[in-house]
Amino acid sequence: MTNRLSMYKLSNYKKNMMKSLLIGLSINFLLGACQTTKNTERLVIASERADCTGVMPMKCLVVKKEGEKDWEFFYNNIEGFNYEPGYEYVIEVRKDAVAMPTADQSSLHYRLVKEISKKQKQSENLPSGRR
Repeated sequence: MTNRLSMYKLSNYKKNMMKSLLIGLSINFLLGACQTTKNTERLVIASERADCTGVMPMKCLVVKKEGEKDWEFFYNNIEGFNYEPGYEYVIEVRKDAVAMPTADQSSLHYRLVKEISKKQKQSENLPSGRR
């Protein structure tokens, strides 16, 4: 009789552990899904690159964040985005924190989610010079 009682308790313990594990995984999944949309943003990419200085002189993309009117230099790469001069793009990117970046590495990693538009045109009011 004691053996059956022990087996019943063990069985109940296992069921409760499985429920807790499934609830925990579900919460992590839902939080992860919410975080993905929070980490995305729309960028307008100018039709030409500009001279800029990061670690050394280079050519940067020039971008405007959605809702902004001023262009700014963009020193990062965007994984999956193939820039073609002469076109102004509207894209959606996902940005994630880089764990322990090196001294000359950005703390953010950008990845193309979607190319919303690509128009052949000359972007206006671009910044000049190096920053």
